[in-house]
Amino acid sequence: MATELKLQIGNFEEKINAAYDKLIEEKIITRLWKKDFTIWRDDPDEISNRLGWLDSPESTKAAINEINGFVEEIRNEKFTHALLLGMGGSSLAPEVIRLTFGVKEGYLDLHVLDSTDPQAVLNYTQKLNPGKTLFIVSTKSGGTVETISFMKYFYTYTKNILGDNVGDHFAAITDPGSGLESMARELNFRKIFLNDPNIGGRYSALSFFGMVPAALVGVDLNLLLEKSFEASEESKKESIENTGAVLGVVMSEFAKHGVDKLTLVTSDKISNFGAWAEQLIAESSGKDGKGILPVDLEELLIPEYYSRDRIFIYMHMKDDNSKNEKISSLVNAGFPVVELVLDDVYDLGAEFFKWEIATAIACWSLDVQPFDQPNVEQAKVVARKMVAEYQDKGKLPELTPELVYEGMKFFGKVEVTTANDAMIDFLNSFDKGENEIFGRSYVSIQAYVTPSEKVWNALHELRTSIQKRYKLAVTVGYSPRFLHSTGQLHKGDAGNGLFIQLVGKGGEDVAIPDSAGSVDSSISFGILINAQAMGDRQALIDNNRKLLRIDLGNNIESNILKMAKYF
Repeated sequence: MATELKLQIGNFEEKINAAYDKLIEEKIITRLWKKDFTIWRDDPDEISNRLGWLDSPESTKAAINEINGFVEEIRNEKFTHALLLGMGGSSLAPEVIRLTFGVKEGYLDLHVLDSTDPQAVLNYTQKLNPGKTLFIVSTKSGGTVETISFMKYFYTYTKNILGDNVGDHFAAITDPGSGLESMARELNFRKIFLNDPNIGGRYSALSFFGMVPAALVGVDLNLLLEKSFEASEESKKESIENTGAVLGVVMSEFAKHGVDKLTLVTSDKISNFGAWAEQLIAESSGKDGKGILPVDLEELLIPEYYSRDRIFIYMHMKDDNSKNEKISSLVNAGFPVVELVLDDVYDLGAEFFKWEIATAIACWSLDVQPFDQPNVEQAKVVARKMVAEYQDKGKLPELTPELVYEGMKFFGKVEVTTANDAMIDFLNSFDKGENEIFGRSYVSIQAYVTPSEKVWNALHELRTSIQKRYKLAVTVGYSPRFLHSTGQLHKGDAGNGLFIQLVGKGGEDVAIPDSAGSVDSSISFGILINAQAMGDRQALIDNNRKLLRIDLGNNIESNILKMAKYF
């Protein structure tokens, strides 16, 4: 478990102590462990049936033999790779675990597909040998459109190569009674893991959703879950030794005072943890005009490039002090820093649980319901209407650009004649906030393009150039994964975001079969991702958010790099 939590919060200590005293006085920790839904709302709907994660360390440990038995069966049949098909809560923890722990010799190399971009789908089609690949279809609801579309495509593709034994190459993780459970039985999947239905997706890291993929790459589940169990025991303490509760109070108390940009700084070895924490915090807290914005994978700069709406979480391995000097400069400049020190990589088992506790408590303090995601559903509804329109008319709604410049098209409130001016004009509309704190804007770059290292590096260059010019927090997310993560906060928070939606033309399109094994198709992945972009655009507009949509054309990477030089 994390060996140490250090608070360097200057004169804010008195406020934190008072807030923690209130937590103890109202017996929030005891009530949480009694699964008392009235902590957050009088109505139990979507709360009382979402607290099963508190029991995950114990209940999942009881299922270790089942999980490990399945893994041994797969290894004995010489499978070499696994492709997890999922979104949000079902895909982020497995990806963090794979990228953090790597692959133990003799175990499966795990990949995660959570992009509906056609080229992203094709990349895995071309990269993986279906005869040696286990496809893991992972969705709580059993009906997530992206996940089921992935399943139908890869099942059909694999069946065309392997024939009738295709089901041996598929496993499902879902809730009992879901649509996926029915499909998996009908299609003769090798294995169906039925998760505790009382666990919400973003709180499911320590359940089957996270632990089955972890076992496939060779993680020692006994050790990982033992760490998480220690954290769960610590989280029952009504004292400052309860580091999850302390973290939750610190996060929320700073947010209530306008310091609502939670900036994650980590050791390189655990740098991927932030992607999971980002969804947990943003989707739980970002509603009712409130929210904590997680800022992940931002370049760590000198203090002059940050405004006073920042709190830094410095999470590092005990033998890694490589970022201490830069963190010290932030502390000396008066920025609040919370330091978490981990003994070894298996402490991630504790951190998963601790951050779930912290987020639940932060939401109590902010007076928001942490387990629903109303604005995620809002964007999905609009996207479904777009798809229905395509199936009815044969095309998606068409937008008229306000500016066409050097192969790029700009949509939104554009009253200038160059791309440079369009970007600067848009970002100049940011709100400086009161004393650079309350109500200060942030920028969200939303990339509806093929994920790649080159594109990511270009996006990172763009975000850093914007941050340096405007001293704004800048987040970057690929679609549709961010729709199931920060997408809730974007539309549910106080409305301070500036949204840059990037779309572009990739390679060939890929048809989505109407059903698994079918040759018929009424929609493609290209249509789906475009409908999702259009749907989210409309949902942002409906919530009075500032939005600039940019079609990058065929030169996605070079046009992003070109934009980075505007600032």
